[in-house]
Amino acid sequence: MLFTDRADAGKRLALALRHLEDERPVVLGLPRGGVPVAYEVARALGAPLDVVVVRKLGVPYHRELGFGAIGEGGARVISDDIVSRAGVGPHDVAAVERAESAELERRALRFRGDRPRLALEGRTAVVVDDGIATGATAQAACEVVRAQGAARVVLAVPVAAPDAVARLSSTVDELVCLSVPQMFRAVGEWYENFTQTSDEEVVALLARAAAPAGSSARTVARNGTEDVAEDLAEGSEEEVEVDAGGVRLAGDLMLPVGAAAVVMFAHGSGSGRRSPRNRAVAESLNRAGLGTLLFDLLTPAEEAHRANVFDIETLAGRLGDATRWLRRRTPVPIGYFGASTGAAAALRAAASAGTSADREADTDAEVGAVVSRGGRPDLARPRLGDVRAPTLLIVGGRDTLVLDLNRQAQAELRCENRLEVVPGATHLFEEPGALDKVAELARDWFTMHLVAGAQAAG
Repeated sequence: MLFTDRADAGKRLALALRHLEDERPVVLGLPRGGVPVAYEVARALGAPLDVVVVRKLGVPYHRELGFGAIGEGGARVISDDIVSRAGVGPHDVAAVERAESAELERRALRFRGDRPRLALEGRTAVVVDDGIATGATAQAACEVVRAQGAARVVLAVPVAAPDAVARLSSTVDELVCLSVPQMFRAVGEWYENFTQTSDEEVVALLARAAAPAGSSARTVARNGTEDVAEDLAEGSEEEVEVDAGGVRLAGDLMLPVGAAAVVMFAHGSGSGRRSPRNRAVAESLNRAGLGTLLFDLLTPAEEAHRANVFDIETLAGRLGDATRWLRRRTPVPIGYFGASTGAAAALRAAASAGTSADREADTDAEVGAVVSRGGRPDLARPRLGDVRAPTLLIVGGRDTLVLDLNRQAQAELRCENRLEVVPGATHLFEEPGALDKVAELARDWFTMHLVAGAQAAG
């Protein structure tokens, strides 16, 4: 079984866990890669989401050999047998535990901020990871969860090594694993997209899951703390079905009070409307008074066929249809924010709306500005010269191949344009402060070309 990405794995795993709904479980993701999987599981089960932060206690002269593990709330699991056989004295045990306790507290604060840990006493705890190779961390997490008072411990993963499944099955109340391949070598081999999960993604997903149901306030995670965007409290956020030429696409529309413009997000391959990176940018735009529409350009069935995510013509057509749908709901200027292959779709859609003939025939498809994050504008050829909307290209300084492609594409643009390079950033802008810089650049570009432009025209 091959998974598209962690979100896809989480959705499939959730189907296998439906029998737990009546138990009202708590879902716990193992940071970092397990959290995107756990997010989808918690969402499908209507369950609260948290992280289970554990630290292995390693023998001082052989760190890989663990003699125990600790978790939050004073949870402590010690193997007296290993302590005895390894000759670890009481002072060594105390020293290792002190060092790991400090790191435990730091990581818990980083991920959860000032939210309290979810209570597990008497509850069914579903521990989720993106896959299991050796199972050492998963076993420690389950033992810690048991020590924290969970009445039942369920370990759930998309894929695992056969020997790990055999060993772990006896340590938990239930083990759910979708795929146990005999030729298992590494978890990442069973994902098409297995890019590293950043701390920022974990923080953003936990913050979103913790937001009260129906709340219109959006939470942005920054440096391990949470700042609620108070200016959104009076706005409206709703789940919508976008009509894209007769195809119904799931989306989230956020309109702050008095929003002067709306930005539509076109996601890249292997991503969707729940992309933590794009949501972080959207929240920055919301705080600046801009509306946002995050929606999936493909249906779940279409996403199962990998070739569809590179069908730029179809994606651009959907984006144009969605723009007309949005125009019927709000008359304000509309911009596009595209990431990776989604940037190509955004530029292709803008090119179609930019030609004079198309513009006269279909003003509802007009777009006022485009921002590309780590985009592939080269995939919008040969229509780049038809784009009329002011276009900002943002690329990481260490994303050398994509940077070269953006420079070549920029030479073909005939509209107002700018290339911004974020120093030290890689393709996913995972480095500290890199995504904040992207959000800042996008906010300023849309404010200048959508909001200021509309005010000048008025």
